[in-house]
Amino acid sequence: MDEKRIKIEGKGLPIRGNDLDTDRIIPARFLKHTTFTHMGEFAFYDERFNEDGGKKNHPMNNPVYSDANIMVGGNNFGCGSSREHAPQAIMGYGINAIIGGSFAEIFFGNCTAIGIPAVTVSQQHLDTLFERTEKTPNTQYTIDLEYQTLSYLDGLAYVHMPLSIPESSRQELIRGEWDTTSMLLEGAEQTAETVNRLPYFSGW
Repeated sequence: MDEKRIKIEGKGLPIRGNDLDTDRIIPARFLKHTTFTHMGEFAFYDERFNEDGGKKNHPMNNPVYSDANIMVGGNNFGCGSSREHAPQAIMGYGINAIIGGSFAEIFFGNCTAIGIPAVTVSQQHLDTLFERTEKTPNTQYTIDLEYQTLSYLDGLAYVHMPLSIPESSRQELIRGEWDTTSMLLEGAEQTAETVNRLPYFSGW
């Protein structure tokens, strides 16, 4: 499997609101699951459903966004607790990238660690993206991490927006080096050799 994240293409899912914390992304009662396998089913659960299970008026319940894979969020997205379940739930739902005004630091790191690019744009461009995604939900976006641009076709012309992402994370994503566990497993022999040379691991 190619772990490189150079270009991400798809439709947008608008999730308005600033300071959207991890408890709203994945409520605490769902953290008892021992794996992340079904975590996507509970993404934004209390935002989407009433106590009786009835659906709320939420973009994730709108069929026009059923095949969206790029989330558009606000400022300070993913604040609150450091639970890694939040980006896991978003990924499990089918999201491959997140565009926002800013991200909480730990949430951003957790996204990068599972291969989800979390990129930022200016407030002006973010407002444009929300409006575009809500009025024209079939718009196809392209996030290009190599050239750090976000593009979409508007009529006969392409719109290009600059995007930002910390350089270290950008390099990890485009080189496919974000999955540190897989890298360790691929280099299992070298890892074992190194461990055996360390005195505090001797005999393990």
